Order: sequence, then structure tokens, then C-alpha cells
Amino acid sequence: MADVEMEIDQPAAADAPKANSDTRTQSNAVAVRSIEGWIILVSNVHEEASEEDIQDKFGEYGEIKNLHMNLDRRTGYVKGYALIEYPTLEEARAAIDGANESKLLDQVVSVDFAFVRPPPGAGQKAARGGRGGAAKGGRARSKSPGANDD
Repeated sequence: MADVEMEIDQPAAADAPKANSDTRTQSNAVAVRSIEGWIILVSNVHEEASEEDIQDKFGEYGEIKNLHMNLDRRTGYVKGYALIEYPTLEEARAAIDGANESKLLDQVVSVDFAFVRPPPGAGQKAARGGRGGAAKGGRARSKSPGANDD
């Protein structure tokens, strides 16, 4: 039994960069899948846009699993953004690539992934927590009244 040579799968290095680049946003952050699908954020949506307008524009890129448009309570108009959920990454990526910087009711909309993990190195300072201090790059504190200059 010790004489049997086992086959070891080679790492899929050729596929890894492609999959990784598919989930990159325009700011180079990594997109994260929600529990049920891939959610994209459409911003600068015209205030008089309807769900049907959004469905018509983004339905051509794939099956829309869920569509949510917040309305202003006072005016009843769209607040300016919409969340669209696609079941697959390919459909979400097609919608982002195809509809970003395109017109919807005479307004140019921006489209990108809604949930992202920040790029490496971004947010490291905030992730540490604490108050900082002069030694850590924070602001210097003033001395308490009556403190000696020891």
C-alpha cells in the first residue's frame, strides 16, 4: 500500500486571477455575495423612475431576483438609488459593465456592487480601534492643568 503513488491536484492558478478580477469593483475592492445572490447598487436614479423602468433597463442583463427602490416618505419620489439582486455573478457583472455610466430617464446612472470587502491596506487604521495618540499618528493631547513638565 505504501508503494502506491497518489495523484495530487494542481492548483488552478490560471482560473484564480480571472475569478478574482470578476469580483473587483471600480475602486478595486472585492465584491461580496449576499446570502441569496449578488446585489448591485444603482445610484443617481431619476426621482420619477418606476420599478418598470429599472426592470426594463436591467432585465436585459439577466434574471432580476429582487428589486428595491426606496421612496421618500414626504414626496413619494425615488430617493435616488436602487438595489438589484441577480442570482449569478455573471449576470451582476454584465449589468455593471453594460449599464454603468449609461442614461436612464435622461440621467446618467452609476452601477457597482453593493457589498464589498475593502482593498488591502484600506481601513487598517480604523480596524485597530482605540483612540490613537501622538505616537500612533493621532492628534497630540494637551496637558492637564497643573501638570508638571517632568
